[in-house]
Amino acid sequence: MRWVGHGVVFVLLTLLTQLGGLAWLGALAFRRRFPAFAGLYAVVFLAAHLLAPTYGRVALPCFGDALRSQSPAYCLMMRNFVVPELRHVAQDTAQNANAAFPGTVTLTLDGGFPFWDEFPMLPHLSHDDGEKLDLAFYYQRDGEYLPGTTRSPIGFWAFELTGPDACPPAFPTMRWGMSWIQPLLRDLRFEPERTAHVIRVLSADPRVGKIFVEPELVTAMSVQHEKVRFQGCRAARHDDHIHFQLK
Repeated sequence: MRWVGHGVVFVLLTLLTQLGGLAWLGALAFRRRFPAFAGLYAVVFLAAHLLAPTYGRVALPCFGDALRSQSPAYCLMMRNFVVPELRHVAQDTAQNANAAFPGTVTLTLDGGFPFWDEFPMLPHLSHDDGEKLDLAFYYQRDGEYLPGTTRSPIGFWAFELTGPDACPPAFPTMRWGMSWIQPLLRDLRFEPERTAHVIRVLSADPRVGKIFVEPELVTAMSVQHEKVRFQGCRAARHDDHIHFQLK
């Protein structure tokens, strides 16, 4: 039964980080398993940053002024890898937003793993080729923009739409309501100006192919464009973040 437990840990770490399962397998050879895992994970982490460019992936910045990860956890779990062109798009978009609204910080969420196309990044249905990236919404309190701040501690699941869902119940689906977590989120307000500006910048970028945002928010922000689409009823809701991908 012990090996079953190790197998579960291996699968979970692999699904969450792609390479963490390998570090766990290596740690099984040591008596002090958790310190060994931490050390081996650090080695795997550094190796991923050195080798990923060979596979056409680069890391998005974990820290920065105009563009950075919403949480260090995305970097630690190696979920911030994208193809170089997408990193350029993200950097250009963040710089554009900061130029239009000085002091704006654009936060990245899930991008991709460092290696291998078609490797699933749960819970997403895509994000398997380094050509997709999620951006957090911008937020304010009492009309004042709060740089680098999100309602949710992970950037996801702070849904803006509270009315009846236009999608009928279906199974399987990833269109979770997450109603239990909503009362626990920070008391912040959606900042539409910066969010709409970024959607327009992405829409005008010839390198971008699709942008997913819930239709109700698209209408409210007046950001209609042929690239701005509904992701479908079986995919995750997009009234908590912006998803965009290359052509």
